[in-house]
Amino acid sequence: MALRDRRGRNEPEQKLIEINAEMKGTLSFSDPVNLRINGLFVGALETKGTLTVGETATVEAKITGENIIVAGKIQGDVVASKMLVLMPSAELLGNISTPKLNIVEGAIFEGQCRMLNEVLSLDEVSRYLELDASSIIEMANAGTLPGIKTGEDWTFDRAKVDHWITLEKAKG
Repeated sequence: MALRDRRGRNEPEQKLIEINAEMKGTLSFSDPVNLRINGLFVGALETKGTLTVGETATVEAKITGENIIVAGKIQGDVVASKMLVLMPSAELLGNISTPKLNIVEGAIFEGQCRMLNEVLSLDEVSRYLELDASSIIEMANAGTLPGIKTGEDWTFDRAKVDHWITLEKAKG
């Protein structure tokens, strides 16, 4: 359902999901949501929108998302396509990839950090290049399209993809 703003335009309804229990498995969202985890989560998280790991949360997972705010404990790799914030109470043990990072004094981070210009998912680079996902995967596996493979998932640095496009156009 859409909401109307003051000028009568439709705005998408804000989706909020809060998890206060223990969960295991894979959570994947294709639509943007505001997800807040306050309990124990073990598995894999793929979100769009904003993911908040509350102060009382413990997460053991590979996390992929857009905006990620951490106040609790995470053990696992984190890929944030827009921004990652580690609040003073945060403890993150794992590698991170994000174009924007804010580590507030007091936060604990142990791992490696890659600051990327802008991270694109497989679906995003597929739309960006107007190619099907299987062609993107094939080119990335062959090393002709620059990408980063984490487990079974691919991510792409927009600046490197743009450079690749320029080189491909120059080839003729």
